Amino acid sequence: MGKRIIQQRRGRGTSTYRVSKKVFKYKVGFPKDVDGEWVVVKLISSRAHSAPIAKLANLEGSFYIPAFKNMYERQKISFGKEIAYIGDLPIKTKVYCIESKPGDGGKFMKSAGNHATINKRIKDQVFVLFPSKKEKGLHPNCRALIGISAGHGRMDKPIIKAGKQFYIKKVKNKLWPRTSAIKMNVIDHPFGSGRGKNPKSKIAKRNAPPGKRVGLIRPKRTGKRK
Repeated sequence: MGKRIIQQRRGRGTSTYRVSKKVFKYKVGFPKDVDGEWVVVKLISSRAHSAPIAKLANLEGSFYIPAFKNMYERQKISFGKEIAYIGDLPIKTKVYCIESKPGDGGKFMKSAGNHATINKRIKDQVFVLFPSKKEKGLHPNCRALIGISAGHGRMDKPIIKAGKQFYIKKVKNKLWPRTSAIKMNVIDHPFGSGRGKNPKSKIAKRNAPPGKRVGLIRPKRTGKRK
C-alpha cells in the first residue's frame, strides 16, 4: 500500500509543515509617525528574521526595525539622520528597509547584510538599485533606513555537523536531511525507481494535483541557455 508523498503532506497545510506563529511575534516596520528622537532599547535575536531586530522607543511608543551594522543599545536614532525620505538622500546612499509606498512601514531589503543604493532621480520618482542589479522607481516620500542591515556573513560560517543543519531546518519546519527524488521508491515520488537515473518529465502540468506537482512548476523556458 502506498503512502502520501511529501508534496501531498505539505499540501494539506497542517502544522507539521508550517512555521510556528510564535516566531512572528515581532512586527518589523516603521509606524506612521517616526518624527523625533528614538532610543535603541534592546537588540533581539528573532527566529523569524535573519537580521537582528532592534526595539526603538520614546515617550510616544515603540516599534521594531532590522538593526543596521554597528548599532548598539542606548544609541539615539532620529528622523532625518538614520531614518529619512529617499527623496532627501544623495545619490549612491546605501539604504535598507525601504517602503514600497509612503507609509507602508518598509517592504524591501530587510534580510541580513542586504542594502540597496539610491541610483538616480527622474521627474517625481527616485530610482533604487537592488543587489539583483534591477532598478525600481519609488515615490520620494518613501522612508528608509540609512546604512547596511546587520548580520552580514551569517552564511559564511560552515555548518560542519549535519545535526546543526537539522535544528536550523526544524525552526522553519523543513524536513532534513532531504532525500533525492530519484532515490525514492516509485510509490513515494513520481520520479522514484529511476532505472538508469533518468527521471521522467520534469515539467509539471499547470493543473497537476499536489502528488504530481513536482519538478519544474510552469517554467518560463527549458533547455540549455545559449
